Amino acid sequence: MRDGVFVTGGTGFLGSYAIARILQDTELPVFAMVRARDRAHALERLWEALQLNLPDEDAFWALQPRLHPIPGDLHAPRLGLSDADHQRVMSEVDSVLHVAASLNRKSPRSCFNTNLRGSLSVLKLASALAAAGRLQRFTNVSTAAVAGKRQQQIVEEDRSIEWDRSDYDPYARTKKFVEHMSTELLDDALVLTLRPSSVLGDSRHDACWITDMVRAFCVLADLPAVPLDPDVRQDLVAGDWVGAGIARLHLEPELPHHTFHLSMGANAPTGRSLAAALAADGERLRFVRTLADPFHVLMRALDRLPRSKAQQIGAVMKVFWPYMTNDVVFDNQRASAILGPPPRFEDVCPGMVRYARSVKRRNVRVPLERRR
Repeated sequence: MRDGVFVTGGTGFLGSYAIARILQDTELPVFAMVRARDRAHALERLWEALQLNLPDEDAFWALQPRLHPIPGDLHAPRLGLSDADHQRVMSEVDSVLHVAASLNRKSPRSCFNTNLRGSLSVLKLASALAAAGRLQRFTNVSTAAVAGKRQQQIVEEDRSIEWDRSDYDPYARTKKFVEHMSTELLDDALVLTLRPSSVLGDSRHDACWITDMVRAFCVLADLPAVPLDPDVRQDLVAGDWVGAGIARLHLEPELPHHTFHLSMGANAPTGRSLAAALAADGERLRFVRTLADPFHVLMRALDRLPRSKAQQIGAVMKVFWPYMTNDVVFDNQRASAILGPPPRFEDVCPGMVRYARSVKRRNVRVPLERRR
């Protein structure tokens, strides 16, 4: 790939990591589609997302010659791109990195509208690039959750999707269909599918994105008794390894496979090993597995309450509970062979918990200084 990269989802968790790595590791221009009022607003949103991956604002401004914010909308015809922006993408881009998605596991409408209808619009743009002889790669950032409902397995990439298997939620179901659409509408040789598992934290420093998964982790760490089996594996992987992996694999000229799990795999931690890691910070986690079912019932009840802090906790825990209890991990040997193994999550989680508590489980960002 010698021309620009068109990126969706660049203001999100994984998309911002990928954009930062592409800009810092290559000379390629990045055309980042951002839902924004105008370019100035799009630039502000990109700074908000990228600042955890850059040393300071000066570094952000230094990247501006190659970072091109493009106002757009997954839900709009032709992605809401202006004629000028659409023409520029068609003439200056030769790869598409599609990260944008709705993770609203409670809303089929949101998942279908964004993950299916929106992804179809991105695929139509990629198809137009392919018809023009420009497309070198279409990378779809999917999810390991496409593997559906399973128990006590190590899932390999080529055995993840079984159409007769039930899904946990609309997010997993729609992402599975996006994988299907990608290979149906584009030449298989152009499509790269990346499936992160549960991504949270940052191995480089304590500061990290405060995602719903981080909040769920902290809720459990704060409980007097953790209602989980301590020997169940948790396929948790650091965001910086996944984000860098997305960028690296998207840009790799030749790959031995077209699908990769970005996961911890066989080295996934257990509740017991995470508790031991947190003990260094004075945490004392006590596991009571017999409380698992009553806890799940309680979270479902909290989720039905009017909007409140308790309801939000219930909503988050209800969503992630199946992934915390199914003892399923995703083989990562393909990705590790190219990227190197991911950092041990036991080394990541103590700093992540400290930071999340220090910012009260909210994302804190520094505003962008306006420069002419």
